[in-house]
Amino acid sequence: MRITENKIYNGDIVAGSLLLAESRKIAQLLLKNVNKVQWHKAIVIDNILQKRSSAAAIRQARLIKNRLVLMDKNLWQLVYDGSSEVSTQALLAASIKHSHLVGDFMDIVLRQHWQTFSEKINEMGWKRFLESCAQIDPKVDTWKESTKAKLKQVLFRILAEAKYIDSTRNLKLLPVSIAPEVKKYLVKKKEDYVIRCMEIT
Repeated sequence: MRITENKIYNGDIVAGSLLLAESRKIAQLLLKNVNKVQWHKAIVIDNILQKRSSAAAIRQARLIKNRLVLMDKNLWQLVYDGSSEVSTQALLAASIKHSHLVGDFMDIVLRQHWQTFSEKINEMGWKRFLESCAQIDPKVDTWKESTKAKLKQVLFRILAEAKYIDSTRNLKLLPVSIAPEVKKYLVKKKEDYVIRCMEIT
């Protein structure tokens, strides 16, 4: 397997998949350029993400914000008021930039499956991928098995939400074309890595 050098992997995605509904709300806050007090009021007091605890709301809001701030207001706008397909793909792009675990899995494992005409992702593909990640970033080997299982669950959910696979149960690969609005943004911003990861079919 080929893995780009000098990548550091993290397990941040355990906090959530693409979270379309929640991400639209966070994108709106970013577009409004709210301050810390307004952010706290929206997330904790008003509970706009509708979470059972303030801790869960804060954790999920932080994950979404950390993804979105890697892009700019033009992508936030796509997330906020784009169609379901456009918004989801914009979120996937931000997630790839935020997590090389997501990006490299798509660029390496999914691409290899397409090139070898394999219809489904298999368990061994995930395990081999993590082993390869650990060669680049030894910290991966220190992750608990429960963490690895959760990462796989969330990663496959991301792929299902973005319609790269038909479901988290079947794991059957689906052909995907990047929505023109999203592709235009990524090209303009020279997000070559993100584009490569998304253009695997």
